Amino acid sequence: MIPRELFPLLQCPTCRSRDLYVMDDGVHCGHCGAVYAFRDGYIDLMPQNVAYGYVSKYVTDEAELAEELDYRDLAPPLLAAGVRDRALRRLLRFRPTDVALDNGCGTAKHAVWNAHRVRLMIGSDPATLFADQAREQVALARADSRSLPFADNTFDKLFAIDILEHFPLEVIDRYLAESARVLRPGGRMLAFSNTRERSPIQPVIDLSRRLGRVFVRAGWYDFSREARRKSDHVKALETWEDVLAAFERAGLHPVKVVFWNSLFTTFVEHVLMKLGEAALGRAPAPRGGSPAADGPRDDAFPATFGPPANGVVREIRARQRIRRRLRPGGPVHLALLAVTLLMELDLWLFGWMRCGSYFLVAEKPGRPSC
Repeated sequence: MIPRELFPLLQCPTCRSRDLYVMDDGVHCGHCGAVYAFRDGYIDLMPQNVAYGYVSKYVTDEAELAEELDYRDLAPPLLAAGVRDRALRRLLRFRPTDVALDNGCGTAKHAVWNAHRVRLMIGSDPATLFADQAREQVALARADSRSLPFADNTFDKLFAIDILEHFPLEVIDRYLAESARVLRPGGRMLAFSNTRERSPIQPVIDLSRRLGRVFVRAGWYDFSREARRKSDHVKALETWEDVLAAFERAGLHPVKVVFWNSLFTTFVEHVLMKLGEAALGRAPAPRGGSPAADGPRDDAFPATFGPPANGVVREIRARQRIRRRLRPGGPVHLALLAVTLLMELDLWLFGWMRCGSYFLVAEKPGRPSC
């Protein structure tokens, strides 16, 4: 979606000019001559003639990941994504007058789930793995967070979910500095990420991981898809002190933190849900009709994905089958909501206990403008 309300918020990401005008083919910069084209449901606002040393694998491997990530259809906010989203809403406190930015939005699922809570929701990401629903309901921009295409003091709220752990330190500093620039005085940012610190209850948490490995060795399921998703995690902010220092360097003052000691979450993700996916993801029996209706075949991915590809297919097939049964208030939805609330107990019971995973709310100093 490209709403008219987006255009007054923009600045040229190449030269930072606000001398922009809108034509049928895109947004034009009157200062440097750059043209930012309209695409299928988003504007391409990447800076032009700029080479960055670090580029995310979601950009370099976008075509390959598009086949594996099963990103186009959004489920309701449930399980770990549901815990993140509930914490996001509770901690950031969206208002109907807010202009909000999902900075590094990925599929833009959190932007979709919260678009109705604010006046304008914008999602930006350098990769274009946007869900179909996001292209219809969210103002989307292909953009680099080191040179955001938005004017100073634009946003009331900004959030970064599963972003900072991917970046080296110099990219984190630029990401946070740009986030601070586009926030209004008094505006708030929420970041969910993780350091290398272990939980004080890590030995108990690891019991679920050990049980999961037993099932992996038995061939019931694997974690290959999750491992590839996390394969570019850098975790340059190794400790909580590193996190606080990075936000302070950007001029963002931390005001609240909730840690995620994943006791219940790890059991759900490493045992309960994986067993469910293994059962639901079994290959369909040969019969008439369309194979696509029952999810992808075991040979759906090319051999370049390696031996774990069949596990990836089974996982995607299971999720597609669950989504078909996810009716609001239905038994599957209620069961998954109950599991989500179980996982959320980790925040309520242990959120005070310092560990690697954290929700941090930071504020840009100054009084909000009238």
